Amino acid sequence: MTRLPATVPAAGLPTRVTITEMGARDGLQNEKLLIPTDVKLEFIRRLAVAGLREIEATSFVHPSWVPQLADSDELFRQITQSPDVRYSVLVPNTAGLERALNAGVRRIAVFGSATDTCAQKNLGRGYEAQFEMFAPVVTGALAAGLGVRGYISMCFGDPWEGQV
Repeated sequence: MTRLPATVPAAGLPTRVTITEMGARDGLQNEKLLIPTDVKLEFIRRLAVAGLREIEATSFVHPSWVPQLADSDELFRQITQSPDVRYSVLVPNTAGLERALNAGVRRIAVFGSATDTCAQKNLGRGYEAQFEMFAPVVTGALAAGLGVRGYISMCFGDPWEGQV
């Protein structure tokens, strides 16, 4: 007999959530070998065909930080976008925002860290200073008519600092 998960209604919870698929960005950036652009494009296409409606396709981070995503400009321009899928990109700073705008991006994401060590390792600045970095990116994106999504890394645990 198949058991379904229990439903536990609680006041104030949303009636639905949106899940953003991050494999094309977060997953591929950790690969040891460089993945060809055409393979990434096919991966993104298959994610959309599989029914995912929110896909973070790549990051406009400087290629020296994440060489696996050095093709982000070319990649985003070549995605055959499904009209019922929202494609976003991670934009860490104003230089990345400019590149994203030039590539025709319509939705960006910014991320912060719940811990100082992760912020230092991923953003090159500490916990408090990371917020100063986001302000011009979000302001510029909104002024350009882009959708903006923010998220927090390491909110439940951090490999450097442990439990958060």
